[in-house]
Amino acid sequence: MTLRLYDTRAQQLRDFVPLDPENITMYVCGPTVQSGPHIGHVRGALSFDILRRWLTHRYGRVTFVRNVTDIDDKVIANATDSEPWWALAYRMEQEFTAAYAGIGVLPPTYEPRATASIPQMQELIASLIERGHAYPAPDGSGDVYFDVRSWTDYGALTHQSLDAMEAAEDADPRGKRNPQDFALWKGAKAGEPADATWSSPWGAGRPGWHIECSAMAKRYLGAEFDIHGGGLDLRFPHHENELAQSTAAGDGFANYWVHNGLVTVGGQKMSKSIGNFTLAADVLAEHDPLVVRYALAAAHYRSSLDLVESSWAEAEAAVGRIRTFLERGQRMAAAGWGQHKEGLPAAFTEAMDDDLGVPRALAVIHESIRSGNAHLDAGRIDAARQDVSDVTDMTLVLGINPLAAQWRANGAGAEGSALDALVQEMITQRAQARADKDWAAADRIRDAIAAAGITLEDTPAGTHWSIDG
Repeated sequence: MTLRLYDTRAQQLRDFVPLDPENITMYVCGPTVQSGPHIGHVRGALSFDILRRWLTHRYGRVTFVRNVTDIDDKVIANATDSEPWWALAYRMEQEFTAAYAGIGVLPPTYEPRATASIPQMQELIASLIERGHAYPAPDGSGDVYFDVRSWTDYGALTHQSLDAMEAAEDADPRGKRNPQDFALWKGAKAGEPADATWSSPWGAGRPGWHIECSAMAKRYLGAEFDIHGGGLDLRFPHHENELAQSTAAGDGFANYWVHNGLVTVGGQKMSKSIGNFTLAADVLAEHDPLVVRYALAAAHYRSSLDLVESSWAEAEAAVGRIRTFLERGQRMAAAGWGQHKEGLPAAFTEAMDDDLGVPRALAVIHESIRSGNAHLDAGRIDAARQDVSDVTDMTLVLGINPLAAQWRANGAGAEGSALDALVQEMITQRAQARADKDWAAADRIRDAIAAAGITLEDTPAGTHWSIDG
C-alpha cells in the first residue's frame, strides 16, 4: 500500500511521492519560546515524531528540521531587567526540549534558532522587493511589508479570498498599502532592547515571524522539500504567509502541508492567551511519561483531543497490558522459541499508511496481545512467539515499547521499587513453603497476594508477578 497523507492545501488525501526516496525532507514549525510548553505543544511535537518514525521505517532516511523562534514580540514583552530576552528564550527552549524528550520525541536533525539565520532572511526579503512583491514603508520607519495583492495565489493554502481576510496585526499599519499586508522586517522602535535589532538595508530592526520559517526551511532543506508541518492554528496567517512569500520569491517550497489537531479544554483550544492551558511539566510530574505519550497518540493526529482524567487512566491500563504481555513473552522465551515471520503485520502497516492511522494501529497491537496471551495460556509457545515479535516491533515503531531502554530508565519510581521488593519477598516465602511441602502456608501467601490485585505466574524461568487489569 502507498503511504497517503492529508494535504491541507489540496484538502484531500494524497499519495506521498517524495522528491528523493533516499532522503525525505520535512520542516515543522517549532516553539516560540516566550514561556514554557503546555500539553498542546507536546501533542503537536509527538504527532510529527510519529510521522517521522513511520517515514524512517518506510524510507530509511529523514532530514527533519524543527525551528526555534527565539526573537519575537512576545519574547521581548516577557523579558525582565533581570532576565533579558535572549536569556528567557534560551531557558524556555530548554523547557521545551525537556518536555519533548520526556515523552520520547526524537531530537531533530537540525534545530535552527531564528537569530542564527538573519542574513538569509534579509536575502529573501531583498529578492521579494526586487520581484515587486514587497516594499519598504514610505515613512522611513524601517518596516518592510509583503504586498499581498501583488501575488495572485495569496490564500492558496486556506482557500480564502483576500477581501474576506482580516487585517494583519503583526506590525504598525501606518506604512501599509493594504490592511492584509504583513511584516517581513520590523523597524526598531523606541523602548525595545538595542540587542534585539540587526542592521539591514532598510534600517535597524528584526525579522517578522513568517519570514523566519521560510528562510530557515530553505537554508536547511533547499528551495523545495517534501513536507511542511505544524499545528492546525498555524494555517493562517503563518503558513499562508510562508507559502506566499516563498513561492513569490521563486521557490517551490513544501509539496505537502500536514497539520495536527489541537488539544482542547471543554471544546475550546488550549492556549496561553486564553489561559486554559496545562503545563507539560505538571502533566509529566503527575503521570508516567510513557502513559502521557500513549494518551496523546491515541487519537488521530488530525482530530481535536479533549483530555480528561479518564484519558490518563485508560492510557495507563493500555500501557500496562503491553508491558505485562512483553514481559511474559520474554520469560517464556527461556523455554525456547521457534521461528517467526519478519516484518510488521499487514493490518498495522495499512493503518499507518492510511494518513497515519495510529488508533487503528493501536487496535492491531492489542489484538496481537489478546492472541498472544491465548497462545501462552494454552502452551502454544511457538505460536505466541509471532505475537510477541509483532507487538515488540509495532510498539518500537510508535515509540511506546515499555521495555525499550528509555522507558526502562524512567522506571516505576520509588513506589514501584518498594512494591516489587515486598512482592518478591512474599514470592520467596511462598517458594520456601512449597519446598517444605507446607501447602497451606503457600496457599495463604498466594491468596494474600491475589487479594492485593496481583497475579503470580509460575514459569520454567521462575515466578513473576503483575498487577491485574
